[in-house]
Amino acid sequence: MSTPFPFTAVVGQDDLRLALLLNAVSPAVGGVLVRGEKGTAKSTAVRALSALLPAVDVVAGCRFSCDPGAPDPACPDGPHEAGASASRAARMVELPVGASEDRLVGALDIERALAEGVKAFEPGLLADAHRGILYVDEVNLLHDHLVDLLLDAAAMGASYVEREGVSVRHAAKFLLVGTMNPEEGELRPQLLDRFGLTVEVAASREPDQRVEVVRRRLAYDDDPAGFVTRWADEESAVRARIVAARELLPSVRLGDGALRQIAATCAAFEVDGMRADIVMARTAVALAAWAGRTDVLAEDVRQAALLALPHRRRRNPFDAPGLDENKLDETLEEFGGQGSGEDEDPEHDPDPDPGPEGPGGGGGQAPESDGPQGGDAGAQPEAGEGGEPQPSGAGSGEQQPVRAGEPFRTKVLSVPGVGEGAAGRRSRARTERGRTTGSRRPQGALTKLHLAATVQAAAPHQRARGRVGRGLVVRRDDLRQATREGREGNLVLFVVDASGSMAARQRMSAVKGAVLSLLLDAYQRRDKVGLVTFRGAGAEVALPPTSSVDAAAARLESLPTGGRTPLGAGLLKAHDVLRVERLRDPARRALVVVVTDGRATGGPEPVALGARAARLFAAEGVASVVVDCESGVVRLGLAAQLAGDLGGTAVTLDELRADSIAGLVRDVQGNRRAA
Repeated sequence: MSTPFPFTAVVGQDDLRLALLLNAVSPAVGGVLVRGEKGTAKSTAVRALSALLPAVDVVAGCRFSCDPGAPDPACPDGPHEAGASASRAARMVELPVGASEDRLVGALDIERALAEGVKAFEPGLLADAHRGILYVDEVNLLHDHLVDLLLDAAAMGASYVEREGVSVRHAAKFLLVGTMNPEEGELRPQLLDRFGLTVEVAASREPDQRVEVVRRRLAYDDDPAGFVTRWADEESAVRARIVAARELLPSVRLGDGALRQIAATCAAFEVDGMRADIVMARTAVALAAWAGRTDVLAEDVRQAALLALPHRRRRNPFDAPGLDENKLDETLEEFGGQGSGEDEDPEHDPDPDPGPEGPGGGGGQAPESDGPQGGDAGAQPEAGEGGEPQPSGAGSGEQQPVRAGEPFRTKVLSVPGVGEGAAGRRSRARTERGRTTGSRRPQGALTKLHLAATVQAAAPHQRARGRVGRGLVVRRDDLRQATREGREGNLVLFVVDASGSMAARQRMSAVKGAVLSLLLDAYQRRDKVGLVTFRGAGAEVALPPTSSVDAAAARLESLPTGGRTPLGAGLLKAHDVLRVERLRDPARRALVVVVTDGRATGGPEPVALGARAARLFAAEGVASVVVDCESGVVRLGLAAQLAGDLGGTAVTLDELRADSIAGLVRDVQGNRRAA
């Protein structure tokens, strides 16, 4: 087993370390979500925390880590009698992104349950993490139903397993820590809200601090044991401080003044529900205990707000998390006249010595911007001069990017047929969750029993098996796995015409608004998205397929227009993107959304090339929709011709709205079947 990097040796990242330590002091805070770019010590800090947690006493032989002083009366391994106990280090359990539901919550041996009537339960990762840390790296890539199970268990402190009428419950109290890179996709707002605290981390831009990071990492790699020994005293000091803060926690007083400040702050920032108020209160109490105080001060409320509120202010995936600190200070000052000071002892020192300087002693700097985050600096194209577009290269006639129009709710676009891709909310698919549609012989471990089919398979053999009495003799070959149908997420690849024929500012604003609306729909349906644009002399992949729809929105916002219309080049580029993506994720089906007026003017034989490229998609059975952006009294109907070549359907911008056209999905599917 590798030696973990010392927690106290992590350079910088004060907010991250403070949030982790506050949860170690008070697990009721509700866990930590760590957001940040790759290579910022997110995983290193989380793994190092487990070495600081005090050892736990457990009932000897209990698979669910029951406390010998107060064993769980409903423990599946119980009842526990007074007797031998053991002490062990607090565990840190990692949940892999590809884990199954049974691996997370545990599984029942259904064969023994049917044949012997025995509840044989195999504990999952939630049981292993009880009274320790459950760490989910890349939590934003975890399937939604697993995140729901995880957060429900964290909130209730227990895990419930239901399998075909057999029920098992066991305690599951743990410190939940999730890390994620926002570039790879966001969590849904209702899931964000379930994490107690959130921290934004980024690599330091200070050369001296970066030098120290490299120096410590190299020293650790050269001699891990020796490096840990050099930091042993600091680790012991922080471990002792956690124990002291836990003991002090029940004595901390949260006065009415501090409660008013908490309530006023949550109201001022318009967070939904009451969870934010509760988390802020628990965090402020933990901050006071960590500082060695028994009273909550305004500074604790401020720090709690910076950790508990930023991720709860998001209204859609394109909003950047953050908090306006000036507004926060004004709110605290306004409601601080009768603040925590009126409940304090007049002789109480308002600024006691917080103890030895250590990790998490300060920080709390949160992003001040409330606006959307931009994309990479390298992705921002230079804006050309305004004016009419010119019929030449990509750079000529380039216009300033225009803002997207107001988004709207779109009609559901789906891929025909039944797939087997990742769980989502767009197209029909065979999944582990959903309505039961049939049965099959199990391939591997049996997870979802189809009881009626199992009985039907076993019934004809009862006399030959020597059945006596009322019991049913069931063998392995009789068992049937239930097949279920739910919804999958797709790859929605946008192919956007950015040529001069689309360059009218009002028109391009409407086009961007439509694409933004479809991006919002893709976010809600858990799709991957990609963006290909074409104009001038060729096409480019503005955004490779990703789960980060806010990155797509940022690229869309900066999209310039102008030049000729190389429709064929755009379609061929999209075809290449799909070919590569099939190798990476063959189970995920694609939906191509072409946003154009149908004109083709760029390159040799542009019309013929566009038609040939479109027929490639039709030959491979790729589902497609053409959003017709042609305007004016006289319409050429070129987009409809393109849709015919693609084997898809064409809709206008107005028809794309949810309240404007009925049966769009049926039209898409009908056209594909006819093709």
